[in-house]
Amino acid sequence: MAEDKPAKQPALWSGSPFGDFRKQMDDLVESFFGSSEGKGMAGFPGFTGNGALSPAIDISENDDHLTMTAELPGMSEDDVELVVRDGVLTLKGEKKFEQKQEKEDTHVMERRYGSFQRVMTLPDRVDEAKIKARFDKGVLTVTMPKKAEAKAAARKIAIG
Repeated sequence: MAEDKPAKQPALWSGSPFGDFRKQMDDLVESFFGSSEGKGMAGFPGFTGNGALSPAIDISENDDHLTMTAELPGMSEDDVELVVRDGVLTLKGEKKFEQKQEKEDTHVMERRYGSFQRVMTLPDRVDEAKIKARFDKGVLTVTMPKKAEAKAAARKIAIG
């Protein structure tokens, strides 16, 4: 009688430390965000479904102004253009690929390069003429003051 051989278990390690690490990270991301099959880097902040660069932004508001911050790592203010026209704020730019040819082979390349554009409709309460922007350490901060008549005036309401 033939002996039953135990089922062969898949090897935990493929022999390539980069390949193994990448597989483990892909599995971790997939378990958190769901399958990314056919979506490129869609599960990662800053990337659209086709793998194109789209900077992550935050927008906050207080009584005086709205603030938008955009992460633009590896870029300078010369790489970015910010335009406001007819109630629409447009942020566009290009992250250029720069590679020095030395005698090194690239094994993993996950950083994205290329042009991007984000278009946002501004609320009516923003005073377009007073919008200011600053760029510091790869973060663009856009301050959008509110019109005087739009600033929230708090008043206490009597209960009873």
